[in-house]
Amino acid sequence: MVETSRTSARPSPRPASEREAAPMYDLIELFYFAYRDFVGDADRLLEVYGFGRAHHRVLHFVSRHPGLTIAALLDILEITKQSLNRVLKELIAKNFIDARAGALDRRHRQLYATEEGEKLARELAHLQTRRFSGAMERLGPGGKEHAAEFLIAMIDASERDRVIELIGAGPRRKA
Repeated sequence: MVETSRTSARPSPRPASEREAAPMYDLIELFYFAYRDFVGDADRLLEVYGFGRAHHRVLHFVSRHPGLTIAALLDILEITKQSLNRVLKELIAKNFIDARAGALDRRHRQLYATEEGEKLARELAHLQTRRFSGAMERLGPGGKEHAAEFLIAMIDASERDRVIELIGAGPRRKA
């Protein structure tokens, strides 16, 4: 029988900065539960329509940005064309989204929420706004600004300016 050294089975030492930084399990888990409940409100309404979270995201951004191209939507959502096509097909078939030939380039389809799509997008936004409003009340004055700063800081640095521009939360506007 060959005896192995105990030290050879140990992983190589990590840099001091990694050893000192314990995982933030409390924040990781709080973020998970907050997200679960935030999307859960909308999930229950979406279920009535036979839709899921992907449908919600597509409907949200198409409603907020009428005339959005499929390419721009793919860039925002960072999903595959196949995933988007499946979801779009359902939303179009059920008359929540309308796809039209592009005004400048007919090869680029532009997406618009129908009247029914706008109504559902608003209902979903109101559900999620109620949850945010309750949380903001608990945080007190300045809570919304601090929450927005935190969420922006969570976005990859290379994407922050693009996201801020997309959502219209530039320096002079409240997030």
